[in-house]
Amino acid sequence: MKNRLKELREDNDLTQEQCAKIAYISKNSYIRYEKSERIPPLDIIAIYAEYYHTSIDYIAYLTNEPKPYPMKNK
Repeated sequence: MKNRLKELREDNDLTQEQCAKIAYISKNSYIRYEKSERIPPLDIIAIYAEYYHTSIDYIAYLTNEPKPYPMKNK
């Protein structure tokens, strides 16, 4: 199974250790997310979406559009 976190990491020339530090998680946890051995919680996915300037849907393969959605005014 493809993994968008791995694709984003490689596209940004980051190591797995650097990506783990971005979300304040262990390197082993990050590796498990990349290998699809575990599903990252929503708060972790949100951290990566913000870091990579993309949407949670893009990371979850719900869209192939990497641009984030515009914020809605309340």
